[in-house]
Amino acid sequence: MTGRPTDDAEAVMAQEDPVVVVGMGVEAPGGISGAGAYWKALFDGRSLMEPLPRDRGWDVDGLFALPRTHGWGPVPDSGGFLHGAAEFDPGFFGISPKETPALDAQQRVALRVAWAALEQAGVDPAALREANMSASPGVADGSAPGTSGFSTRGGVFMGASPTGYGAPVDRPDPELSGHWITGVVMASVAGRISHLLGLDGPSMAVDAACASSITAVNEAINSLRLGQCEWAIAGGVCVMGSAGPYVEFSRDRALDPSGYCRPYSASAAGTVWGEGAAIVVLERRSRAEQLGHRVLAEIVASGVNHNGAGAPMTMPSQAAQERLYRMVLDRAGLVPHQVTVVEGHGTGTAVGDPREARAVAAVYGNREGSVSRTEPLSLGSVKSNLGHAQAAAGALGLVKIILAGVHGMVPPTLHADPPSLEVDWDAVGIQVPTRPVRWRGVGGRRIGAVSSFGVAGTNAHLIVEIPENEGD
Repeated sequence: MTGRPTDDAEAVMAQEDPVVVVGMGVEAPGGISGAGAYWKALFDGRSLMEPLPRDRGWDVDGLFALPRTHGWGPVPDSGGFLHGAAEFDPGFFGISPKETPALDAQQRVALRVAWAALEQAGVDPAALREANMSASPGVADGSAPGTSGFSTRGGVFMGASPTGYGAPVDRPDPELSGHWITGVVMASVAGRISHLLGLDGPSMAVDAACASSITAVNEAINSLRLGQCEWAIAGGVCVMGSAGPYVEFSRDRALDPSGYCRPYSASAAGTVWGEGAAIVVLERRSRAEQLGHRVLAEIVASGVNHNGAGAPMTMPSQAAQERLYRMVLDRAGLVPHQVTVVEGHGTGTAVGDPREARAVAAVYGNREGSVSRTEPLSLGSVKSNLGHAQAAAGALGLVKIILAGVHGMVPPTLHADPPSLEVDWDAVGIQVPTRPVRWRGVGGRRIGAVSSFGVAGTNAHLIVEIPENEGD
């Protein structure tokens, strides 16, 4: 006996006392900070792509010369980049000016967005930190003014990946001696938040490549269900410290020359890179109701799997994605037609997108003998707006789908016309909306799903329900 609940027991526990979202924070390209600005950009169908940054020390001219010098694919002068990635107030976060230059920009952005997510949850992070710092480890109960019942028993789960920030380890900068390890090690993306707020619950950075942030949310959910923490901060962050991804994908001819991601489109020709951060604050519903916290959404079920052997490790597997979708649906106790919106991985590649779309169609689409949809399922990808934000991509999609549910509208997916010819969209009852469409729930329930795929073969998937507002 391990003492761990069985899958059936976990499913019952998840339905009786589910994990809910009580706060969100986001930073996105185009100078966007906050859920309101993010939603407006998505609903308006804005492209947030811009020219490559000229202030990060990248050899931009060398990137554009790669096709000529090596015979590789074209590099577009385009990406979704955070405007304020380097902006940081170290004193506000209790970090010394000497230590600050050693901090990977991912840590700086994650601190800002976690702080904003807590504020949106009705918490004063400064008061929380003060209450936790003045108490013995594990003792603070969050009863201090401004802490809203949040305590030291908070977990932090952050999706992140190495960025290439700073000088090589074998050429240390003597000015940063003593700070370099904590400045660039990935674990500090989560550990820095825990340390700032005085949290003693689980704290980890998760690297599952582009599936990192949804995998991190899944880990947070499991930790909450096992009682390892009372509440959790979860999500992902991506700030590109080097132009390495552009070089590698030029080599593979996997960058779209247009400079845009074209998800699920017949003209998809490759991805384009982006950045961003998205964080949610999670707790059990019973605790949220007891403490009077506003519930933005309920995570109905989640899961992670791997492609296994067979195809190359970097290649998406339609069969593995189908298995994962069915597993999460079963955990949720739902039937396919109850899920009416899917925020997909949708990077705009000619191989990955059709496989994902076919997996969605096989599990969530109309099938012979199944209950037919009264309206098409909406499939989209935020990468059409801001590029592929890698470790943060799934969490940016999660915040998007929660906002869509709150507003009762599904924002458009850009650059998707004409749709892929590898899916019979009408027959399976799926559409890729190219303009805002009303999100109509089934049986009074507005339920959506979010998917991610990582280049090392990890698939992550979750199902979320957003309460329908009166008058929707």
